[in-house]
Amino acid sequence: MYDQVQQEQSPDSQPPGSRIDPVLARSWLLVNGAQYERFAVAARSRADIVVLDIEDAVAPKDKGAARENVIRWLADGNSDWVRVNGFGTPWWADDLALLAGTSIGGVMLAMVESVDHVTETAKRLPGVPIVALVETARGLERIAEIASAKGTFRLAFGIGDFRRDTGFGDNPATLAYTRSRFTIAAKAAHLPSAIDGPTVGSSALKLIEATAVSAEFGMTGKICLTPDQCGTVNEGLSPSMDEISWAKEFFAEFEADGGEIRNGSDLPRIARANKILDLARAYGIEESEFDDEEVHAPAPSDTYHY
Repeated sequence: MYDQVQQEQSPDSQPPGSRIDPVLARSWLLVNGAQYERFAVAARSRADIVVLDIEDAVAPKDKGAARENVIRWLADGNSDWVRVNGFGTPWWADDLALLAGTSIGGVMLAMVESVDHVTETAKRLPGVPIVALVETARGLERIAEIASAKGTFRLAFGIGDFRRDTGFGDNPATLAYTRSRFTIAAKAAHLPSAIDGPTVGSSALKLIEATAVSAEFGMTGKICLTPDQCGTVNEGLSPSMDEISWAKEFFAEFEADGGEIRNGSDLPRIARANKILDLARAYGIEESEFDDEEVHAPAPSDTYHY
């Protein structure tokens, strides 16, 4: 529940309340902007990024109060993200006007369907990173353009609205094409990998399975709806102990064999091993074990993109 942040040790070793670079952020926790009492609870959670929501979670009559809550929170020196209303809605311009010049960390822009939605937002919030939340068939058909738009920082999949728009079910096979489009568009535009949509419900097993689906499709972030989802998402989108062991064993074998490229398969394996160990360090997983390890040269850029 929102009023009870789990205090037990999470599988990842990031302490509660810590934030990481949004390029690497796994758990993106949405917090109802109309409920100010939840802000501090979210800030103490294991979320990589906290996103104060003044869009979908807030009824039209409460949007003014939600904006005031967000401005009050940011004025106190916080630098969390905000999900703002979509371009073309009656609230978009006022959202941006109030956020301009604050300590906001970034914005998640709802209902992105074209490049203009991003670029016009970027003009009003210069220098503020924008996560483009694509939630409709129209947006999906333009996702490559949206990913390449000046101002787009990451892509995010708005599953609920997309399913309402298209009539799709929630079976992973049904949404396989859609998730693939997000990952391919992000990589082609040299963006960090896409953020998957949230999993509704309190079943831990369901969340574990859904996070595994996100990882399978190359998505490295996931929207969370409650603080207690964040630890599970962080673990599911982090390198596993088996992967870390493989990477260390690979480099030990590689160095013992002379440290020279032996065949074509070495390049992608070097890239994968470096990625695993870099992420483990960034997420604080077994960090002390890497302190004395040699840093290996990255693979060529046409083989591996971070």
